[in-house]
Amino acid sequence: MTLERNWAGTHTFAAPRIVNAASVDEVRALVGGAARTGGRVRALGTRHSFTDLADSDGTLVTVIDIPADPVLDEAAGTVTIGAGTRYGIAAAWLAERGLALHNMGSLPHISIGGAIATGTHGSGNGNGILSTAVSGLDYVDAQGDLVHARRGDPGFDGLVVGLGAYGVVVRVTLDVQPAYRVRQDVFRDVPWDAVLADFEAATGAAYSVSIFTNWLGDTIEQVWWKTRLTPGDDTMPEVPDSWLEADRDPLTAGNLVETDPNNLTLQGGVPGEWWERLPHFRLESTPSNGDEIQTEYFIDRADGPAAIAALRALGERIAPLLLVTELRTAAADKLWLSGAYHRDMLAVHFTWRNLPEEVHAVLPAIEEALAPFGARPHWGKLNLLSAERIAEVSPRVADARDLFERLDPAGTFSNAHLERIGVRRPR
Repeated sequence: MTLERNWAGTHTFAAPRIVNAASVDEVRALVGGAARTGGRVRALGTRHSFTDLADSDGTLVTVIDIPADPVLDEAAGTVTIGAGTRYGIAAAWLAERGLALHNMGSLPHISIGGAIATGTHGSGNGNGILSTAVSGLDYVDAQGDLVHARRGDPGFDGLVVGLGAYGVVVRVTLDVQPAYRVRQDVFRDVPWDAVLADFEAATGAAYSVSIFTNWLGDTIEQVWWKTRLTPGDDTMPEVPDSWLEADRDPLTAGNLVETDPNNLTLQGGVPGEWWERLPHFRLESTPSNGDEIQTEYFIDRADGPAAIAALRALGERIAPLLLVTELRTAAADKLWLSGAYHRDMLAVHFTWRNLPEEVHAVLPAIEEALAPFGARPHWGKLNLLSAERIAEVSPRVADARDLFERLDPAGTFSNAHLERIGVRRPR
């Protein structure tokens, strides 16, 4: 039997059966059959999670082969599309019609359903995480019925970042807006002191800002600006040649640690379509490094400078295991299990070398350093936070668990991971 692994090869799925559903009716039949026999089902996306979040002792079902079948509602300003559709595919379809999403993650390769279910995000002080664009969900419930949930419905804010804990989402409705253009610029060797002196201004210097560091020294290796351009005028707003004592890099080909520059989206201030600049990586390329482990924590952006100081003190321990850390931001939202729930967010992301034992050994020190700031985990990435700690820092976990138990009392969509972190009741 061929072993099935996640995207980076760091998790081998234990599920005895994986089904690539070709239609919504096939998903309904599979879930209905499991419900009748007491089996379990979990939705599997593009396999970008780094834990057993998407695993099961029953059946894994993917919806990536179900046709995207995008449907525009111009009056509502939305598109409804297959949940298994990759963001890059959906973005290209929208761009052809003069439309856009408010933001994208660093990887256009990930599925819409998987990304929103785990609270994945792009960057920008004023931009909500990707899940905030969701205005509707069509999902197969625990009886195998197709349910339509819409923004404003009771409990909807608990379903969007839902971890696959209550059903299999098969179609998603997203808010869209008129297309826009973006330029991407890089500043190198930016002094930490200058950034931390006014952290809100630094992270808000462009529509989307990413800070890349290895936690060593007094300067930041790279700061990426993604500047949204005024329609019809690619010269506005201007991007300075220097910022916080650092020069803007004129090169169009970027670089990250051990990443092929050809995999990255175009830099050097060259204007381009929104979907070709907001992600870090090209859709046709290898995403990220590919042989890695990822960890990410979310804190209140107001605590950013203090949290960064605590992590810089661990730099000598972190750096040997690290490919790169990226710091990004997002606006506060009201989605129950969002990392930005009711607080403007700083995301602290670690892309580790594929050294599981060593990474596990350093995570307790990182989590202890971030504990005073109420760090929340990215649901799809490796962390060691206990269910008790997660409940302390994510105030709506109990409400979400009650919602999921009410929708799925038999635990058809539960698994060991969800029960371990307190999102589903132990069985």
